[in-house]
Amino acid sequence: MLEVRIHGRGGQGNVVAAYLLAHAGIAGGLHAQAFPFFGAERRGAPVAAYVRLAARPIRLHAAVRTPHFVIVQDEKLLGLEETTAGLVAGGGLLVNSPADQATLHARLGERMQGRNWQTFGVPASDLSRQHLGRNIPNTALLAAWAALTGVLEPAALEQAMTARLKPGMLQANLEVVRAMGSLVAPGAWHDLAHHALYDGSAQHQETGHAGAA
Repeated sequence: MLEVRIHGRGGQGNVVAAYLLAHAGIAGGLHAQAFPFFGAERRGAPVAAYVRLAARPIRLHAAVRTPHFVIVQDEKLLGLEETTAGLVAGGGLLVNSPADQATLHARLGERMQGRNWQTFGVPASDLSRQHLGRNIPNTALLAAWAALTGVLEPAALEQAMTARLKPGMLQANLEVVRAMGSLVAPGAWHDLAHHALYDGSAQHQETGHAGAA
């Protein structure tokens, strides 16, 4: 079972990102579960959301404490220890940032020691401003994650977006997703993702759906 935690701020589409990822997983033939966690309920406050994807039914219904991947929608959140808390050794850290890997590692400081996290920064905000006219980086980051892991085909993510996004926002977000596809190294996180998804360790599983709580 593969676990993802998404960190962002209120207004960035954090919860929408989780539901889109779960919906895309189901469209791709996987079992999925997604639900949000809210701290202070105000725009701009840190929020988190959880996603599980599995080849077998998911029985676990609890917060994601030890994710294989963390997606960060606001790079300033790297300064909070809870953003990377529990990320497995060798796990993937995808950050909305134009910074290179060395710069991201420096920002993480001592938290990187002995963990060998695979970090990757992408200019998701730049793409969202270009195509959407505002800073909502969620679909750009999902497109990057899908390409890096190879877990989801582009068609599955586009199917989820078509089902969940308002018609007025759909086309621009599809353009964001397609633009991001040319900016990342496809399959860079393939082994990590597929080991988590298919390693047979998912005994705690039951059929999930994109609205599971």
